[in-house]
Amino acid sequence: MGLTDTPRSERVHIGIFGHTNAGKSSLINALTGQKTSIVSDIEGTTTDPVFKAIELFPIGPCVLIDTPGLNDNSILGKERITKAFEVLGKTDVALIVVDGTSIMGRAEIALINEINVRKLPYLIIVNKADKMTDIDKKRIESDPFVKGHYFLVSAKFNERIDELKTYIGNMFKGKIREDHMLSDLVKKDDVIVLVTPIDESAPKGRMILPQQQAIRDVLHFKGITMVVEPDELEAAIKSLKNPPKLIVTDSQAFAKVGAIVPKNIPLTSFSILLARINYDLNYLVESAKSLKNIKPDDTILISEGCTHHRQCGDIGAVKIPALIKKTLGFEPKIRLTSGTDFASALDGVKLIIHCGGCMLNDKELEHRMELSKEKGIKMTNYGIMIAYMTGILDRAVAPLL
Repeated sequence: MGLTDTPRSERVHIGIFGHTNAGKSSLINALTGQKTSIVSDIEGTTTDPVFKAIELFPIGPCVLIDTPGLNDNSILGKERITKAFEVLGKTDVALIVVDGTSIMGRAEIALINEINVRKLPYLIIVNKADKMTDIDKKRIESDPFVKGHYFLVSAKFNERIDELKTYIGNMFKGKIREDHMLSDLVKKDDVIVLVTPIDESAPKGRMILPQQQAIRDVLHFKGITMVVEPDELEAAIKSLKNPPKLIVTDSQAFAKVGAIVPKNIPLTSFSILLARINYDLNYLVESAKSLKNIKPDDTILISEGCTHHRQCGDIGAVKIPALIKKTLGFEPKIRLTSGTDFASALDGVKLIIHCGGCMLNDKELEHRMELSKEKGIKMTNYGIMIAYMTGILDRAVAPLL
């Protein structure tokens, strides 16, 4: 597997923050050994978060996030600084780059305070060490916001960059989560049937990430995988000498698959398997059942973690709203978001139905869940909500609870 083959959602996210021209982009170039980010003396060169894949021992695959300067005074500066703070929602560790020859400003202090509120691990990278005087070093060492959390480097001259990589890697020792979707559900020689519809909403020429992860997990635990479309499922089950240990379906095929699979065979979905890793599964089930309390004037937010072209049969924009209308007998207000447009869309929302989140990292999913709880909004995901609306939720979560 190449450097960029690991999905971003499975990488440790390292956010890099700081003043304009403190050396954030230079640091990323030094860490990656490439001219990934534009380096310029002109303030505000980085206008939007920039993502770059990297490998750090002993963490493994990571992604560095270069953010706009915290003191951007341009016309769009406030919006860019807001984007920089939003990156904290997906950050596993924050690196705050400061110019070692300057005094740390209010923007950096505000960021550190926010980081402490969120209980994120962080490290202050004191850059331009080659220009620092003894007075500068004493000032840095005595700063209460810096003390115990800093590392001196010169990104421009590549000084102490290898040591910094090792230091960051050691911050994660024993903290890397290695969850598997099917780890406790598959044993050697168990047959797992995966139902993967290939329709207008399926990505051309490939399978979606949860389907790939499920296949990998079955292989990892020495099981046997059968991958079929819904129309071939009945024949696949009949072809087996013994019933499969588990059937996992794409959420949108729940109704059809549920009618085919005998009650003695455990059945769940890819998004429900993801949910128990990324969320509190019991809370998601409870939230899905709260749909019955929705009134005609209430707003439901249907949110996608990634951005994609919504097609005529789109699950979030078309299929779920249609199921909601069928289940309730009326159509409440529906709000759609994708990508990073989540936090700004929560006002007035009574229920959030989120995608499986396969393109979001753990920290981002956790952050979105916490935001919904802070605002008193129930939140569930596509698979669980569809299972509830098709009347098979209890059956779909039974293998996992």
